[in-house]
Amino acid sequence: MRKNLSPILSLLLLVLAALSLSACQSVKYRALESIGIEKRDVLSDRVEEAAEAQDEASEQFASALEQFRATVAVDGGDLEDTYDRLDREFQRSEARAEEVAERIEQIERVADDLFEEWEEELTLYTDPDLRRRSEDILSQTRQRYARMMRAMNRAEASMDPVLDVFRDQVLFLKHNLNSMAIAAIREELGEIEQATDELIEAMNESIAEAREFLDNFE
Repeated sequence: MRKNLSPILSLLLLVLAALSLSACQSVKYRALESIGIEKRDVLSDRVEEAAEAQDEASEQFASALEQFRATVAVDGGDLEDTYDRLDREFQRSEARAEEVAERIEQIERVADDLFEEWEEELTLYTDPDLRRRSEDILSQTRQRYARMMRAMNRAEASMDPVLDVFRDQVLFLKHNLNSMAIAAIREELGEIEQATDELIEAMNESIAEAREFLDNFE
């Protein structure tokens, strides 16, 4: 009997958690609105924060690349120190990537809420001309938002190949701290440079899209 109830209980817990999150968001929005901060203001802030997070991530990945170049250039010396520096850069890069992903999720949540509210309020208009104008603005805003999110998602996805290669090299060095291991990972330098260049380019495009969205939204 217990086994049969388990999936139902799991589903119930998921539903309750979703309702709780939705309720918390509603309370948060009401509190912000009471002091004059609307959903569009929250969305603007989150887009700005995401752009900043991407800029910081881009700088961090460039720093990690420089450390990788320094690592493969090592000829003797303290290899453990070399490994530790590379590992720290990898850990920082991973943390920056996680922050970017979180910022994008936050944008999506508030944007969904804003667009839903906007659509519901269209039904409240008595003036058909004003309603059409609001519908047009909503449509244009959604198009710009979709373009920005495509760029942000591309930038987020471009971090994975770089992290994968860095992770492989760090793991390999962890258990093979010798000159032969350095020589082996040196062969991966070109792949990492290309992946990092593509990442930085995607980040710059995403940041530019975020700026354009904000310029037309605020």
